[in-house]
Amino acid sequence: MEYPMIHICYRVMDLAASEEFYRKAFGFEVSRKKDYPDGRFTLSYLTSVELPFELELTYNYDQKGPYVVGNGYSHLAVGVTDLEASHKRHEKMGLEISPLKALGGGKPRFYFVTDPDGFRVEVVRCTSL
Repeated sequence: MEYPMIHICYRVMDLAASEEFYRKAFGFEVSRKKDYPDGRFTLSYLTSVELPFELELTYNYDQKGPYVVGNGYSHLAVGVTDLEASHKRHEKMGLEISPLKALGGGKPRFYFVTDPDGFRVEVVRCTSL
């Protein structure tokens, strides 16, 4: 029996700002969106080109303060073939990014970008996508 990943969910404070961040930073597009006024929340599903995985953004109408990301959650990861160009692009966009990093020395393999709600996205060098 297989259990493919279908989505990850983030609760966000500003749905439009989060949708815009993932659109501009990573090319995600809203694939479907549903408002549940009786439940007082909106779900927005974002996808990346030709990938079966979705990012679900949940906006709860009555959330008063920022969500606590916590120390158990770490990050979502995306792949890119040209890590250095991606890093420069995100830097020019004015996004909150980490320096390029390597594990155990050698050529950098990844960096992190922080979204409007404090969630980190790891950008990983991939030789093929």
